[in-house]
Amino acid sequence: MAEFRNTGQPDWDWWETLWPDPEGVLRNLGLEPDDRVAEVGCGDGYFALPAAETAEEVYAVDLDEELLADLRSAAERRGVAADVATIPGDADDLPDLLPRPATFALLANVLHGVPEPASFLDTVAESLTDRGRVGVVNWRDRPREETTVDGEPRGPPADLRMPPTATERALADAGYEVATVVDLPPYHYGVVAER
Repeated sequence: MAEFRNTGQPDWDWWETLWPDPEGVLRNLGLEPDDRVAEVGCGDGYFALPAAETAEEVYAVDLDEELLADLRSAAERRGVAADVATIPGDADDLPDLLPRPATFALLANVLHGVPEPASFLDTVAESLTDRGRVGVVNWRDRPREETTVDGEPRGPPADLRMPPTATERALADAGYEVATVVDLPPYHYGVVAER
């Protein structure tokens, strides 16, 4: 996924301002205690770490090994290091990177930067169990000037933002069945779908 258009990795203070309750976001997406989670593009672990406190196991996948090192340090501090496997690699190789198929794949602020979402989602499907689920978190398709954090416009450029219908269509094109769409205030939504 070398062509991914990243908009930068915010720091933890920024994430906490945007999402003060990452555990609640994961609950809204339907994360369950027996899930084996693959977070693709996990960054420094803002969602991977609370997922490890809930789920059976977490595979934290990212290209940036420095961010993965930060995630490992944070996992040790939180006492969840045994439950988080950090995996450096390209998401296009996801089925080969994971030690076991995941039951839940988390794509938080990732899909908007993928040139061919349906093709990428098909690759993600190959890394899931037969009834595996994917949770896609996307910025709402609003002008960047309307999505501010600490007074600054944030999020991807407007031309990269996907309305929920576009996310649902990409999931359907990749063979998923959409189970639910949830509002994730203030600026995001989530779509959960099954293989």
